[in-house]
Amino acid sequence: MSSKDIVLAFSGGLDTSFCVPYLIERGYAVHTVFVDTGGVSSEEREYIEQRAHELGAASHRTVDAAQAIWDSFVTPLIWAGEFYQGQYPLLVSDRYLIVKASLERCDELGTKFFAHGCTGMGNDQVRFDLTVKALGDYTIVAPIREIQREHTQVRAYEQKYLEDKGFEVRAKTKHYTINENVLGVTISGGEIDAWEIPGDGAVGWCAPRSEWPSEPLRIELGFEKGTAVSLDGKPASGPEILGFLNRELAKYGVGRSMYTGDTNIGLKGRIVFEAPALTALLTAHRALEETVLSKQQNRFKPEIGRKWTEVAYEGFFNDPVKADLEAFLVSTQRKVDGKVIIETRGGTVYAVKVESKNILQSAKATYAQAADWGVAEAEGFIKLYGMSSTLWAEVDRANGN
Repeated sequence: MSSKDIVLAFSGGLDTSFCVPYLIERGYAVHTVFVDTGGVSSEEREYIEQRAHELGAASHRTVDAAQAIWDSFVTPLIWAGEFYQGQYPLLVSDRYLIVKASLERCDELGTKFFAHGCTGMGNDQVRFDLTVKALGDYTIVAPIREIQREHTQVRAYEQKYLEDKGFEVRAKTKHYTINENVLGVTISGGEIDAWEIPGDGAVGWCAPRSEWPSEPLRIELGFEKGTAVSLDGKPASGPEILGFLNRELAKYGVGRSMYTGDTNIGLKGRIVFEAPALTALLTAHRALEETVLSKQQNRFKPEIGRKWTEVAYEGFFNDPVKADLEAFLVSTQRKVDGKVIIETRGGTVYAVKVESKNILQSAKATYAQAADWGVAEAEGFIKLYGMSSTLWAEVDRANGN
């Protein structure tokens, strides 16, 4: 086929919709690829395909990546046990799979041209570009970055450009940038970017408080080597677990929050996000893990977890250090087997019961209740354990301070 064939990572939103006719005007035959991680409905998938053809795409492909995102991202994220800057559950990490699938389509078509709809202000451009460079020798075309050289109000320009060509623009994409996948929903733009109160349209899956069910919800999650493998006693695949938790916990408003983070290029970025399943999985896994790991493991592991989330968030998904960190995380999960019951009454989810044969508990001692050592042993331990601090206080007093 022609060397002007180009593959566009396509979501059907304002930015990637703009990219199709823009690239066609510049002589490209545009082949769109939508990577479905399981977070959109069949109706939305159909809309995205129809949208691509309506805009003039030469071909469109939908790639199923639900299992891939569970294996490559969700599993190590839960092992890591840390969200980015303690808050954000890395909902944009499907970008790495989007690039991989898009480049595979490039190879099929025999072209080296790859396009994305990232702006020049955010982190996604880093994730896309670094992944492309790690996976091969391709030419990156970024239409949104190109028009930013001449236009400051980019979204308004894109909207007018499409409408002038006779293409409708969805109401929800006029005001907000909304990204949705199996991991959750992120919403930015409008008053969110201005640190003002989010408007009524800044909503995703989570029900408002007025619609939360009155009865509490309890779910049992089973884990093997740190990976969730069952729901309420029945085996379930990763995508099934994510889908179930997102649906059920969203009814209770679990996992919705606002986050201000430091972007790679130095700007502050603010988003509304909703991640019911990841919030619940992290809560359940942490409760189980804390009971079976040693004190030293529980102290040190968060350092590795935080580094993994930084690497994954900042675009270095293919850097060798990620594999090094994951080797440590795999080792820590050897005994993380058991069951956890999580409960929510709305807004927050708790781990209310933990069951495992590997819990590090003594048969003869229970914290603050009973012990198989005597008072003299306890007093001796305290004396030696606090020796350094006690000596400092004694010397300080002796010197009249």
